Amino acid sequence: MVWLERGGVLAFANVRGSGVYGNDWYQAGFKATKSNTWKDGVACAQYLIKLGYATPKTLAVMGASAGGIFVGRSVTSALELFAAAVFNVGVMDAIRSEESANGITNISEFGSTRNAAEFPALLEMSTYHNIQDNTPYPAVLLLHGMNDPRVDVWESGKAAARLQAASTSGKPVLLRLDLQAGHGLGSTAAQRYAQAADIYSFLLWQMGRAQSRP
Repeated sequence: MVWLERGGVLAFANVRGSGVYGNDWYQAGFKATKSNTWKDGVACAQYLIKLGYATPKTLAVMGASAGGIFVGRSVTSALELFAAAVFNVGVMDAIRSEESANGITNISEFGSTRNAAEFPALLEMSTYHNIQDNTPYPAVLLLHGMNDPRVDVWESGKAAARLQAASTSGKPVLLRLDLQAGHGLGSTAAQRYAQAADIYSFLLWQMGRAQSRP
């Protein structure tokens, strides 16, 4: 509510790869076609800017878990559109993710590096491997629980370190870790509220509205 009271807008992008419009829509963002997921995200960002809901100085993008592919590759492929981004327990390294404890369960969704035909798509969807040196990235907040059983915390750690080393924008790249949290499920109300407060405070700060009032 604080976000809305300060003039904020929330937009939910039902990109290809989700099941919201049936199996064909899901298959259109699956393995070799996964790039449609973030291409749709970029198109949504451009649409919001075109209609005046946001500008590149007031637009942020956020994704969680497998949505880390969506948000990470949206930022690394169209950084000029965003003031900030939030990567929440995201899949950041699609090449190494398969080697994690839960990685094998995701092979049917993303593919395997052991399959030569599937490797190119995995490399394309890996945020970590698409971060370029000397590039002015937007501000980024990465969130992770140290006890995450689904996406290992090192994925956020690697992405944070890589972005910090590569970005030339001077904007912050922050890694928020919760020692008592996992993948979001099971978090207490206090943990959820604290995380939400940090997310929206970060976004208001990067959009120049941290001290403003409705």
